[in-house]
Amino acid sequence: MSRVKLSATTVVTIDWDMTPDLAFCTFSAKGLREELISTRERTCYFFIDNWGDEPKLCLMERGVRYVHILAEITAPKEIVLDCIHRQGAKASTRDNFPVDDILKEWLLDEVTDREESPYLRLTIASRPEAEDMGEPLPSAGDIEFSSEKALLPWEPRELSEEQVEMLIKDGNFYDVRLHPQGDFANALTDSGDGLTVLDQGTGLFWQRAGLDICSIRTMKARIEELNRAGFAGFDDWRMPSLEEAMSLMEPTANAKGMHLHPCFSKEQPFIFTNARRNPTGYWFVDYAQGKTYWSS
Repeated sequence: MSRVKLSATTVVTIDWDMTPDLAFCTFSAKGLREELISTRERTCYFFIDNWGDEPKLCLMERGVRYVHILAEITAPKEIVLDCIHRQGAKASTRDNFPVDDILKEWLLDEVTDREESPYLRLTIASRPEAEDMGEPLPSAGDIEFSSEKALLPWEPRELSEEQVEMLIKDGNFYDVRLHPQGDFANALTDSGDGLTVLDQGTGLFWQRAGLDICSIRTMKARIEELNRAGFAGFDDWRMPSLEEAMSLMEPTANAKGMHLHPCFSKEQPFIFTNARRNPTGYWFVDYAQGKTYWSS
């Protein structure tokens, strides 16, 4: 068992078996069990963050509803890159990577179980404040949705820019460029689990927080993990269609700067859809800017 001394009074224990993907799956599943909702449980592990211009070796503290990078390890760049390469990835691959046995040996020698390590740089950050999720939503039995339920297309398909503009206008979805007068009627209700909401206007359940930014390939794998874990009691999670994602778009930005109901987290500024762009790329919905767009 290894430890890292962060201060004169704070020492954390390292879980060498924990990886970024395993932590996500583990704590998402535990968050569903009422007896484990406590925020006291923590695990600490090293991982490589390769989302920026340079790979960073970090010390993460993870809980059911808690994610905090405690420190950055200023290891020589070539050591970190070699670990990425040994996992079959390139330096340009944007992802989080676990540490392998070779990098673990370097950490054991240079960072852990030491009174002081020259490679340990603590992260100066305050504990995040609880996000304002707006006024409590009504429960499903407390409101009657007078309009007919909208049955939105859900199947994956290819869409051209002309088709996207047409479906946004036909569905009366708000888009700051393509249909600024749009205002789709939904009826969000509290599903009672703190993790999801039900839109009675479409019959769709939505995550309040969504998933972390990653590639589409990784996103699909993480959705499979949600389904294996039975997130919020369901095993049929999927990426939404473009129409489904647009159905959440609000004409006016909320206090968090999102064109969304405040019951959704500000950490979900845009969303993947299952629609590919014809001739190339994928369609996304950007709630921060109030528009749909495509990217390769």
